[in-house]
Amino acid sequence: MMQMEASEHEMWALPEVPGRGELPGRLLYATSARLGGSGLDVTSLEGALAAERGGFLGRVLAYADGQREIPGGKVRTLALQPARLLSFLGSERYYGAKKQWLDRVAAWELGRGEYDFLHTWSGDGWRSLVAAAERGIPSVMDIPTWHRNKGKAKRYETKSEREAGRLRGWERWRHGMLVSRQVMLMEYELATLLLMPSSCSMATFEAAGMGRERLHYVGRGVDPGRFVPSEPEGRVRFVFVGALIRRKGVHRLLEAWKRLGMRDAELVLVGTAHEEVRAELRDAPGNVRVTGFVRDVRAELRGASAFVFPSECEGFAKATLEAAACGLPLIATRESGDAVVDGVTGWVVPADDVEALAGAMEMAARDRGEMAARGAAARRHVERWFTWDHYRARLLAAYAKAREIY
Repeated sequence: MMQMEASEHEMWALPEVPGRGELPGRLLYATSARLGGSGLDVTSLEGALAAERGGFLGRVLAYADGQREIPGGKVRTLALQPARLLSFLGSERYYGAKKQWLDRVAAWELGRGEYDFLHTWSGDGWRSLVAAAERGIPSVMDIPTWHRNKGKAKRYETKSEREAGRLRGWERWRHGMLVSRQVMLMEYELATLLLMPSSCSMATFEAAGMGRERLHYVGRGVDPGRFVPSEPEGRVRFVFVGALIRRKGVHRLLEAWKRLGMRDAELVLVGTAHEEVRAELRDAPGNVRVTGFVRDVRAELRGASAFVFPSECEGFAKATLEAAACGLPLIATRESGDAVVDGVTGWVVPADDVEALAGAMEMAARDRGEMAARGAAARRHVERWFTWDHYRARLLAAYAKAREIY
């Protein structure tokens, strides 16, 4: 355990600030997210701000612009684009169509010859990465979660993918709206450098045979000035923030909560409930409160005693950083990201392990002093390693590294 923590600290360490001559001259930043907001929207904004404040941002391509720090003349939004006509296909295929349209526009932008560097996102960049290679310019690609193979050995084409390849007519066209695993695998090979959101994400790329020289840790960030601790009173309150889906372990959390039978405590689920967990929610005890979508989660976090996040797969869950910045101890899986350090900022529990989850929650509830100590350590942890300043510094180092190895 100590060796793993030392390795992680080395990974998190802030790099030296590159000199201006080591950085791009004019960068194209392309993202299918919105600039500013929540989730990957705020990460996209902070990434674009690194180039803007560094003086080398050429243009941002994004689907909407919800910020005021980057001049509007440098932002091209794709809100009015042909993919909007395909919204009837359902969210997964619609998002795939949006990504493919963004990719086409980015490739066209690069073809103008005005840029010397590309920053794109996984699933957004196959054509634009090809265009960058054809023009002889380096590129980085942000990875939002894990390697597409999720740390498992897979054939280039699985049985289900071969069957999909035999579709014809309408079904073939409809399936073509998705960004395939094969396209993502090709993106991995085309990008000069891949940006890793967490140590767990990096491990999935190494398991797939990717050398660490092409992997660069950037982590994620939080604004510790917006998310600040409080001193909640009353009964113990555990809070979860995120989509209420099985991948994030919500069904296991509800199972653990029923097993614990804590009548003098409360479980707050902040997020939109999806159909796949509605049965578990209907059977939940009366001391489970579901808020639905909350635009600003700070009040819910600051009123809690501990943050619970038993997710099976994440890049780096932003909610864990926001909870830690609010001084909450974390009861979370290693898969949730690098905010949770077992025995320091909280309790690490294995994914899909109800008994371990219930045990950690019971242990936390029994000792409020220990919860407070680990919550304070969680706040120090993000202040030391995971602010947006840290993220942007790592990103600048990635640009310099990509230019050096290209």
